[in-house]
Amino acid sequence: MSAVPPGNPAAAWSEAARLVGRWLDRRERIDELMERLPRSLTGIERARCQHLVFGVVRHEGRLNAALGRLVPRPPRLILRAILYVAGYELLEAGLHPDGPAGGGAVDSGLVAKVVHHAVERAKTLASPAEARLVNAVVRRLAGALAAQTVPPRLASAGALAEYFSHPEWLVGRWLAQFGADATRALLEWNQQPAPVYARWRTAEPPPERGSPSGFCESAGGTPVPRGMGVPPMSENWGKPPAWLAPTRWASFFEVPSGRWPEVESLLASGQLYLQDPSARLAIELLAPQAGETVLDLCAAPGGKSLQIADAQNTVRAQSDSTGTGLRHASEQTEQTSLVTPAAMGAPAAEGAEQTSLVTSAATKNQAAKGRVVAVDLPGDRLPRLRENLARVRGVEAVLVEADVAGPLAVAFAARRLPVEYAAVLIDVPCSNTGVMRHRVDVKWRLQEGDFARHARQQLALLGAAARCVAPGGRLVYSTCSIDPEENEHVVAAFLRRHGEQFTLEAQAVGRPWEAGCDGTGAFRLRRKA
Repeated sequence: MSAVPPGNPAAAWSEAARLVGRWLDRRERIDELMERLPRSLTGIERARCQHLVFGVVRHEGRLNAALGRLVPRPPRLILRAILYVAGYELLEAGLHPDGPAGGGAVDSGLVAKVVHHAVERAKTLASPAEARLVNAVVRRLAGALAAQTVPPRLASAGALAEYFSHPEWLVGRWLAQFGADATRALLEWNQQPAPVYARWRTAEPPPERGSPSGFCESAGGTPVPRGMGVPPMSENWGKPPAWLAPTRWASFFEVPSGRWPEVESLLASGQLYLQDPSARLAIELLAPQAGETVLDLCAAPGGKSLQIADAQNTVRAQSDSTGTGLRHASEQTEQTSLVTPAAMGAPAAEGAEQTSLVTSAATKNQAAKGRVVAVDLPGDRLPRLRENLARVRGVEAVLVEADVAGPLAVAFAARRLPVEYAAVLIDVPCSNTGVMRHRVDVKWRLQEGDFARHARQQLALLGAAARCVAPGGRLVYSTCSIDPEENEHVVAAFLRRHGEQFTLEAQAVGRPWEAGCDGTGAFRLRRKA
């Protein structure tokens, strides 16, 4: 692989160095940092810039340790960022976990290209004098990185932490929890660039024009506009294109590079949704049924709400094809399926009665299709949730802006929604230790006390979710953590408090190095009838 790809590498490289310098200074979330990419950086340059930034953040521990032995005094931030980007390019050019490519010296031609490129960029980003320092340090850095050897199987937490670029305390925690071999496998997993996965949504045609399916209400009762930036679904709804690579997980595909224009078109049409296969575990345990009203708590950004609706559509389509009929689990009210603003506790806009009310026949039809009620706090994540709910088809979607830990029954009653549900999902905030391959900065933001703090909040949220479960109903608790303190321990603590009402029916804990996708925990609890 060439360390300096064709196109305009100078623009991508310089912007990557600036963003790395900002990250070193402020430790911003990487997703927020990438939003600062200039619009002028497009196509291959934009992708290359993101690749460099992610690579530096992923390998920062190893790069920092190597540079610390070469440069006694830490250089200023932009110079340090230049050295980091060049260092990552050296790793990318031929240094692998088992040493230099081919077991010999690193290709001198590639090293020369990396050095030259870094020096030229330093003249602009830093100064000519500092560019001379970059020239000397990067040449020495190539040899230092090439001389590194993989730590032995029973290496200390410190040795593993430096080589695999993780905090030492976190590596020590994993060694205690998982053992040496599993920890090594997890560290190696986290250091690999993550593939892009996408879920192909069910092959059911999009709703007819004017159909209430997919209609979404905001907390104030104002319908989310159909034209809020989500293009109409394609009329050519069909099979996934051949260039999407199948995976072992049904409906999930790996997205190859170089296909982004086609991907964007499929995303806009609603046929494709970017999502890791690990998301399927919680939905499979929840097993949404056609006609149910399903409650999705902590719903933003809405990927699981969309998956719940698609699962209901699939079950309904299977029922229709076999003639077995639908399972109606959401006939709680006789009100119209599209709630008017007045019913939602807000003044009715002019003409709202004419546009919101539907016939009782349509109401029963909508109830048969099902409903997803998505709840989350007001904030920056709500627009994305609203956008994803607008992509729901065949199922009614309702958005409630509320605090899950607050008086949800009051919020539901104010909107004439059920206060108890046959199926409840709560995907709680967590440490994200299962998704570090994708969220490369998580390991640097985590603190030792975060696990206990998260567990306390998770137990409180699980208790709040339990109050929304109807007798005989099911409650799925899920995380994107692989830590027992946030998974098994939280569920055990919940059952100690609520064991008279709930039982644990099933669980699935996916470890990335075993599952081949992001890590997750999912637990299905059943409320006694």
